[in-house]
Amino acid sequence: MQQIIITLDGYSSCGKSTLARQLANELNYVFIDSGAMYRAITLYFLRQHVNWNNVREVNKALGEVTLDFQYNDHTGQSDMFLNDENVEALIRDMLVSEHVSEVSAIKEVREFGVAQQQKMGEKKGIVMDGRDIGTTVFPNAELKIFVTADPTIRVERRFKELFRKNPNITIEEVKNNLEMRDYIDSNREFSPLRKAADAIDLDNSNMTREEQLAIALRWTEEKMAEKKA
Repeated sequence: MQQIIITLDGYSSCGKSTLARQLANELNYVFIDSGAMYRAITLYFLRQHVNWNNVREVNKALGEVTLDFQYNDHTGQSDMFLNDENVEALIRDMLVSEHVSEVSAIKEVREFGVAQQQKMGEKKGIVMDGRDIGTTVFPNAELKIFVTADPTIRVERRFKELFRKNPNITIEEVKNNLEMRDYIDSNREFSPLRKAADAIDLDNSNMTREEQLAIALRWTEEKMAEKKA
């Protein structure tokens, strides 16, 4: 059967990556975590003390960045590699979370990421999640899903995820971080977060992972049938 491109966009902590991974596994597609790419760039900028308000420094730093996804036999998932270093765990740190929206809003960073993502999708058969995948990266994708969830539920999900790694984290810190990221993602000048006109809403506030996967698979089958016809 002919393969398609599936995009999942939405705010942070809506469960986009979880659904995208599940969908890719079911379809035997490649899953690309665009957020991990921007987190890796942010980690590099922080490590190298890059002034991301200086375009010259940003461009120089981007020229030193190599991003790659490599399959992890132990987890059955693809890990983010930054300059041949596995940084999958490091990019989930709160310090990176506090700056990733700011860094990814930079025009040069966005162009760098989009170019790499589009190259990854040339052969189709991919599931990619992010903020601007259905609007900027793959505007002609066959299936676009816009994932939403109640803000309170999003905070709870993110808190549980971070608490396992940092028991000192407070729910207020998580709430403030998500609100800040939402604002920056939605108001940045280049490739802001917005729902594509032809995207389908998926509110998973009261859904299990299995329920949302079933819905996404049904939509995928419908799109594949349309393409075949």
